[in-house]
Amino acid sequence: MKAFRAAVEAQDADAMAACLADNVVFTSPVAFAPYPGKPLTAAILRGVMRVFENFRYEREIADGRNHALVFRAEVGGKEIQGCDFLHLDEDGLIDEFTVMVRPLSGAQALSAAMGAQFEQIKAEALDAFHA
Repeated sequence: MKAFRAAVEAQDADAMAACLADNVVFTSPVAFAPYPGKPLTAAILRGVMRVFENFRYEREIADGRNHALVFRAEVGGKEIQGCDFLHLDEDGLIDEFTVMVRPLSGAQALSAAMGAQFEQIKAEALDAFHA
């Protein structure tokens, strides 16, 4: 998943979106229901780029079409550690994207920060869907 990792590290939202399958499902560390589709997932990733500070991947684990990217970042002054669990479809695009974070204080800061982004995320997803 070198292309996705490089896109994230370069903060290139278009390159990140290019790695997503149209039917990707994003599972958030702070929301119960998964978010389906490329427009919404791409908008969420842009929102994450706006709230994460000092983001860095520390490790990558790969097993066939399953990948785990371990990261650290700060949100609202709280340090978080997390992992992006990615599954690739037969075309090499991400069709499942699950994020987990710790500790609880970091997850709470992330939840609050992403909640503040939600209206913009919805608007961006609708714009992309109608484009």
